[in-house]
Amino acid sequence: MSDWLDEAPEAARSYVEGHKLDEIECLISDLSGIARGKAMPASKFARQTHFYLPNSIYYQTITGGWSDDAAIDGFTEPDMVLKPDYSTASAAPWTADWTMQVIHDAYSKTGEPVPYTPRNVLKRVVDLYLEKGWKPVVAPEMEFYLVARNVDPAQEIRAMTGRSGRPAAARQAYSVSAVDEFGPVIDDIYDFAEAQGFEIDGITQEGGAGQLEINLRHGHPVKLADEIFYFKRLIREAALRHDCFATFMAKPIEGEPGSAMHIHHSVLSTETGKNIFTGDADDETPEFMHFIGGLQHYMPAATILFAPYVNSFRRYVKDHAAPINVEWGRDNRTTAIRVPVADPQARRAENRIAGMDCNPYLGIAASLACGYLGMVEQIEPKPEFTGDAYDAEEELPRGIYAALDEFSASAPLRGVLGEDFCRVYAGVKASEYDEFLQVISPWEREHLLLNV
Repeated sequence: MSDWLDEAPEAARSYVEGHKLDEIECLISDLSGIARGKAMPASKFARQTHFYLPNSIYYQTITGGWSDDAAIDGFTEPDMVLKPDYSTASAAPWTADWTMQVIHDAYSKTGEPVPYTPRNVLKRVVDLYLEKGWKPVVAPEMEFYLVARNVDPAQEIRAMTGRSGRPAAARQAYSVSAVDEFGPVIDDIYDFAEAQGFEIDGITQEGGAGQLEINLRHGHPVKLADEIFYFKRLIREAALRHDCFATFMAKPIEGEPGSAMHIHHSVLSTETGKNIFTGDADDETPEFMHFIGGLQHYMPAATILFAPYVNSFRRYVKDHAAPINVEWGRDNRTTAIRVPVADPQARRAENRIAGMDCNPYLGIAASLACGYLGMVEQIEPKPEFTGDAYDAEEELPRGIYAALDEFSASAPLRGVLGEDFCRVYAGVKASEYDEFLQVISPWEREHLLLNV
């Protein structure tokens, strides 16, 4: 067992120091970002190099249904080979015993990476950057809500009750007192994150009732996606300890802002280590403008990756804290692409389209793919938008079908992400929407039952 722990991060080794490791959770992300896999005794994990899961987990919808269209060779459920990435070993500090989590990569039985696993999709995009001598760097922001326990889907989601005994209040953005209302939950989030070796850059109150934002330090795209994958789980576990739920739905509460996963991007030269978005005179480079141009040009086609569910599109409403087009601007939070205030060597572009409900591997991969295509194709952006971008025309697809149509029509984007992945993903999303159409909503019963 000590052999594989030698390859684990320091935080993981420190967590088990002086203790007997009981269990390993072998994890892999499905298309929705749900952790799939198996748990096994630590002693068994130490003796094996891989295990097997059927590839059908990537044909599964968020409801547990299956997309037959995604399985091009028929629904035979052949096994994938799952191999551990020991560098992802991380504590599971909410468990009753000494448990660790390890993210795995998926391979075919002949040794090739499975092309439709989200972590492999992101690795594919990062490798395309490296082939050009570029090293992508990202810094994600995670927005989420702490809400009252909801065990009846027919009931509306409501804000949690804080330590004052009152429900969390809306429109308290950046209020320290509002953050204090959730103090016990946040304390556990910090403790869990420390045990897992994650560095939080800050926690703030957002504009919604019970809505918080956690910022992560910038770093390697795959590492940061791994952290978000882990963070969603640890935040949910921290909330459950205090009789509330954490939700990463894009729009959980009617009338409140949605939850985004804003993604900051910069690109370094692998030769010099310098930010290629900044020139020798600390000016903006053509690569920076082309990156923005690529985001503008390709983000509508990538929307189905940033907004994967019917609920996701409820964020994109005028004047409700989410973009409705692909305008760009400097220090302008109404635009989809924001250039934050920063020193020249920290020059970056922020994608404000992605929702927190997206799979972090796929959201980051799609965003980097758009910027990559912009630099390769030398796409010039539209002029900078000044003023309120909600006054500009809407440019994002309105709904799942429209988003899938744009996704299917973009050959360059599909080429970067991989055709096999795009086929499987589109099939699953279409199947999910067909399932949704079978459900009659309260709005339909209220307004259509007796009026049409």
